[in-house]
Amino acid sequence: MPLFASAACALALGCAALATARGQQPVQASGKAFAAQVEAGRTAYATHCAACHGADMAGGQFASSLTGAAFLAKWGGAPAQDLYTYIRNSMPPGGAGTLPDETYAALAALILSQNGGHAERALAPGDAASLAAATLPKPSLAADAVDEVGIGGISTRYPMPHRPEPADRFASFTPVTEAMLDDPAPENWMSWRRGHNGQGYSPLGQINTGNVGQLRLAWAQPLPTGETTNEPLVRDGVLYIYGYGDQVFAFDAATGRMLWRYQRTVPEGTVLSSKKTLALYGDKLFAATSDLHLAALDARTGRPVWDVPITGRPGFRNPGGPLAADGVIMQGLTTQEPGGGLIAAFDAETGKHLWTFDTVAKPGTPGGDSWNGLPADQRRGGSVWTSGTYDAASGLALWGVAQTYDTGPVRDRKPGLNNDGLFTNSTLAFEPRSGKLVWYFQHVKNDQYDLDWVFDRVIGTVEKDGHQRRVVITGGKEGLFDMLEVETGKYVDTVDMGLQNFITAIDPVTGDKTVDPALVPGRDKGSVFVCPHSGGGRNWSPTSFNPHTHSLFVNARDVCMEMVPSEKGFLTSGVNILYSPPKDGDGNYGVLQSLDMDTGEKRWEVRRRAPFDMGILTTAGGLLFTGGVDRQVLAYDQADGREVWRSALPGVPNGSPITYSVDGRQYVAMVTGEGNPLSFGLPEAFTPELPQPAVNNAALYVFALPEGE
Repeated sequence: MPLFASAACALALGCAALATARGQQPVQASGKAFAAQVEAGRTAYATHCAACHGADMAGGQFASSLTGAAFLAKWGGAPAQDLYTYIRNSMPPGGAGTLPDETYAALAALILSQNGGHAERALAPGDAASLAAATLPKPSLAADAVDEVGIGGISTRYPMPHRPEPADRFASFTPVTEAMLDDPAPENWMSWRRGHNGQGYSPLGQINTGNVGQLRLAWAQPLPTGETTNEPLVRDGVLYIYGYGDQVFAFDAATGRMLWRYQRTVPEGTVLSSKKTLALYGDKLFAATSDLHLAALDARTGRPVWDVPITGRPGFRNPGGPLAADGVIMQGLTTQEPGGGLIAAFDAETGKHLWTFDTVAKPGTPGGDSWNGLPADQRRGGSVWTSGTYDAASGLALWGVAQTYDTGPVRDRKPGLNNDGLFTNSTLAFEPRSGKLVWYFQHVKNDQYDLDWVFDRVIGTVEKDGHQRRVVITGGKEGLFDMLEVETGKYVDTVDMGLQNFITAIDPVTGDKTVDPALVPGRDKGSVFVCPHSGGGRNWSPTSFNPHTHSLFVNARDVCMEMVPSEKGFLTSGVNILYSPPKDGDGNYGVLQSLDMDTGEKRWEVRRRAPFDMGILTTAGGLLFTGGVDRQVLAYDQADGREVWRSALPGVPNGSPITYSVDGRQYVAMVTGEGNPLSFGLPEAFTPELPQPAVNNAALYVFALPEGE
């Protein structure tokens, strides 16, 4: 359990207790100064903590219990230094560090005392030795301990036979460095899409097109029931994953043995959601929470280190996940409220807020005159629900921004005004520490179709006109993939999957896209038929880029939409959106393509009836892994799209598959737990034979070749 978990309390931190815990008497402090400090902690607790954690330490509406086995299971053995640092860096929510340091030390002393710990002298904020010397006791089970009905405990009649010791995956732990994220060791999957470049490609090749048919389930772990869109991380034999209900797990990546578990307590009424990714940096694991906080956990123990609110503005969600780069943790948020989305940044070591960027430009700021004259409080959109990538060479963090649903006020340009709607449908390039916007590129201006460009940003090298070009590649739901120079944002080229029918031309110099005026929807027009549907086309599923062949692999749904006039409408221009098969469709709605990013040609295409809903993994073994709403996980030959392996899963595969290696053995891992929009499939009229499972199976599945193969 986390130490403290409330975002709403006056001081939602693990202050021990004002009174004794449920019938337990507090252990007496051994030193007079420490005893006096404990009493000062009681007074501070009564003022700042009891409303959330309860007067008896048992927990309250907004925060969990602070004594007993569950608390010590997380904090047992931790030095008071860790406890003090977490309290000091995280509490109260929205005002971390606002209490005197002596008060934070007194609260740490109270926690220590109420859990059976003691110290010979008071904990001094400026004295590292006093903080390190005092340690929270570890939970213990006496040999003769029994429960209320007389069961439990361990007999000492006979000696315990030898038992193998599990591997200590943290024995050689070293902090995660920038270099490790820029160029991960082959055995690791260090960040979303494996490394800073977002390619989703692994150099592992033990599993290949010749032996993939022998792939078997190596281990599995159930996850909390609910939507599960997370892409796990793996570092040196430890797999980290975010589960529904704001729970984070660390597993032994070779066996599935749980190493630690963090569970956050969120305020009552908080809407829970999964997250696409976690982030590793230094000795910490970073997780976004459903109550709009960013939590830093000790990567070895799961203990909270700091916990800060991302924003105090209401109406936000954060289904994406953090990006760690240059000692900074960045997080994007989504909203439909006035003012638009945002990206915020925090210092990785301390949690200090560094900057916030509003993704809907305000009047008087760059791009602020692009909203058709709308005042700031009437501009909506620009959500950020996918994590960014980072280019170490240029020092730029690259983020994608979504569209607006409030299309009516910006559809028709007013005389003398601009209605592009920045920064919707854009790539933004930031300096991570300063928040300086170095460049931006708007892929589609004034989007009237809900065909956003908020997906993965892939950094790679392509060959154009005989020259190697370092580019960032990203695509919108249209199935168009733009390439931009990483350092400048200059337009390079576009590759078209061939799914869309409304963009008639692309300027070869600027990348500006021309929309067929006859297909612009609105309540003042008849219905228009547009491909693809706003549900994709290309959608949530991340692509994968092979840096050796310059191939981009992408899946999509070949479904179109009829945009029907309506007085109210899904989009405020006055249209509702109906699903439709494409003209002359063959009933195969799932599309998987290999695109040559040098030439713009389609190398191959696979079509299947069940839509894909899972991201793509490619490997040096020539394999491509993905999955579909028919609960199948599949492997294809990258060279020609030939299916070479498949396995049925109990639930709908979600997130993206990953691969890693432990002790020389390669594994492929994936999660189930429908929750991303694609995992719910198409309307029943399209694929009636593919109903959703009656039970949402949320689990982690890990495959490998048989040992010895």
